[in-house]
Amino acid sequence: MRRIITATVQNRSGVLNRITGMLSKRQFNIESISVGASDVEGISKMTFVVEISDSQKLEQLTKQLNKQIDVLKVSDITDNAIVARELALIKVSSNSQLRAEIQGVITPFRASVIDISKDSLIIQVTGKPEKVDALITLLRPYGIKDLTRTGVTAFTRGHQPEQQVTNINSFSII
Repeated sequence: MRRIITATVQNRSGVLNRITGMLSKRQFNIESISVGASDVEGISKMTFVVEISDSQKLEQLTKQLNKQIDVLKVSDITDNAIVARELALIKVSSNSQLRAEIQGVITPFRASVIDISKDSLIIQVTGKPEKVDALITLLRPYGIKDLTRTGVTAFTRGHQPEQQVTNINSFSII
């Protein structure tokens, strides 16, 4: 099963290499990884998507990550209410006659053309991985010349208060 793991780490040279090396040594396959600075100076946030066969392996992974000297916090956020996004850049074969058609394909995905040349377009799309996958599938018939994806970045949603209902003269106000 796919798991989304986040790690808060010290932003130091070699941290990414040590963590990915540890995962590789223990034969965890990283499907995607994204890393970026946080709002706290010297601290970065990593998001891994890994395929893990059972809960024992998941426990092993989190324990091993927590043992790393530069790791401050590890969380498996897969089963939480999360916000997860990915960015993809897709270079598609195109000519002047196909541009309007391709624009019609990408518009429902809120994707945008960020570069145009004589024989291609570069399209940018952000969203859930399933959305990115769906757009790629629709663009394949036009001829994908190049494709790059950032990998998933995610965190848990803020606390959502339960709806409160107040009855006033038999009317409900939500």
